[in-house]
Amino acid sequence: MKSWFRDAVTGEGQWSLDEVRYRSPAGNLLEVVHDLEPLREQGPAGLKALWDQRWGPRSAHPFHSGIWGKKELVLPDIPDEHVVTLDEGHTSLLPLGRYAEDLGCDGQQLLLKQCGNSHSGSFKDLGMTVLVSQVNHLIRSGKQEFLGVACASSGDTSAALAAYCAAAGIPAVVLLPDAKVSPAQLVQPLANNALTLALDTDFDGCMRLVRQLTEDGKLYLANSMNSLRIEGQKTVAIEIIQQLGWEIPDWIFISGGNLGNTAALYKGLEELMELRVITRMPKIVCCQAAAADPLFQCYQRGWKDFQAVTAQPTQASAIRIGDPVSVPKALKGLMRHDGEVEHASESELAEACARADRCGFFACPHTGVTLAALEKYIARGRIGANQRAVVISTAHGLKFTQVKHDYHSSNLDGVTPQQPNRPQRLAATIEAIYDAVQRHHHG
Repeated sequence: MKSWFRDAVTGEGQWSLDEVRYRSPAGNLLEVVHDLEPLREQGPAGLKALWDQRWGPRSAHPFHSGIWGKKELVLPDIPDEHVVTLDEGHTSLLPLGRYAEDLGCDGQQLLLKQCGNSHSGSFKDLGMTVLVSQVNHLIRSGKQEFLGVACASSGDTSAALAAYCAAAGIPAVVLLPDAKVSPAQLVQPLANNALTLALDTDFDGCMRLVRQLTEDGKLYLANSMNSLRIEGQKTVAIEIIQQLGWEIPDWIFISGGNLGNTAALYKGLEELMELRVITRMPKIVCCQAAAADPLFQCYQRGWKDFQAVTAQPTQASAIRIGDPVSVPKALKGLMRHDGEVEHASESELAEACARADRCGFFACPHTGVTLAALEKYIARGRIGANQRAVVISTAHGLKFTQVKHDYHSSNLDGVTPQQPNRPQRLAATIEAIYDAVQRHHHG
């Protein structure tokens, strides 16, 4: 057995990945452990060469995927033919250019990792390909039978689960908080034929229900308390460093809701450290919306007495989570490696989105949270002139067009837009158009 589950808090226990298990007997979340000794024998240069050689669409199945190109660190035991991939990963790492320069920084030193440029439009694809592949393996090998795979979602998880289950021919069941996800996010599971249930509760309520629903094992749980998803999500850390020519950024900013992504970043980086592929850890800043910021409040108390909160409405709906499932894993990484937490108000995240959009990006509200945090760190002098910072964008802005429309129409609750751009209604004449162009040029 090259990989197994163990208790993520105590490090104890050893359970097969083929078991349907989400927690240890002590009630703690699990983590996947890999036998790294064969990889250590290849050495850092050998691993880099292997992973670089697989990069790109010409690689054989499943290695053309950015996730499965690192199969040794993801699910090494699964047969290649059981892998369900939609060519996720390999997302762009773009210089922030004019946006960074407007903040007084080098436009090449601040970078945006576009995880939303993926099959279903968010980073959730990175973990879902792993989870659905394992379910597909259990079914096709005759080891388990399921009625389907179920998740609670604030939007993006349901889209990814529905897409990958549809590709594999496995039923998907989605629990969503009614009227609390964007129309674009709602239509994705509908289009992929998932059983989509809009419930009269918030995400935390959906999460409680799906945990009860999957207790008997007839439905497989797809939320981030399932540690298999972390194995895909952690590859974004490896991919960033690979795209930088195996150089290590000084900072990584990532939004935090259920906190699986923060835990995943640390897991990927720690494994690279164990394999000597990297020699130091970047500083990670977990960024929360002020409307749902229990981790930030805990950080302000010196990491003492984490308390769940009732999440309030926020543009960043996917991280509107007051009782995050993965807080023990995230806290372990943040505290071990001197990580930090920041938050952003609704106005701060909206204006950060608008500034980035004016420089050629189309940032989702969750990316707005991370950009607003980046702006605060720059203003405080925390990021040095020669330091490289990466902001992880978790979803495509096209999922949140209503938020952008409301911003530019001055209809966004609690926000007075500083950079609105409204369509101008004009007479259909050359003179009127030219006059508008002149005003725009000077204005």
